Amino acid sequence: MRKKILILDDKAPIAQLLNMYLSEEFECIYFDNPRKGIQWLIGGGAPDLIISDIKMPEMRGDEFLSYIRHNELFKSIPIIILTRECRQSERLRLLAEGADDFIVKPFNPLDLKSRIKKILH
Repeated sequence: MRKKILILDDKAPIAQLLNMYLSEEFECIYFDNPRKGIQWLIGGGAPDLIISDIKMPEMRGDEFLSYIRHNELFKSIPIIILTRECRQSERLRLLAEGADDFIVKPFNPLDLKSRIKKILH
């Protein structure tokens, strides 16, 4: 059975790119904001890994990260932050708050795939 990846990004082209590179090996589920992702999780969705942007409408990715890390049901799900935000202080803060990896856009999809495999295996 293929592992599931939840993708949260308000830019559909990013989700399409991720789906193109990851869908051969992983089942990709996409939402354009974290609140929809939370609803999916509460409804029984069970991803093996989450990829989240930071700057999104309704709820920021760092708020989503905090929600996941403080929720007993979801806190063990690995999270990769994929964002244009490239300040070292932001990267260190998010890693300290529980992100498993931090990748700056633009990114190499093959590098991302390699990091996903490393986290999941």
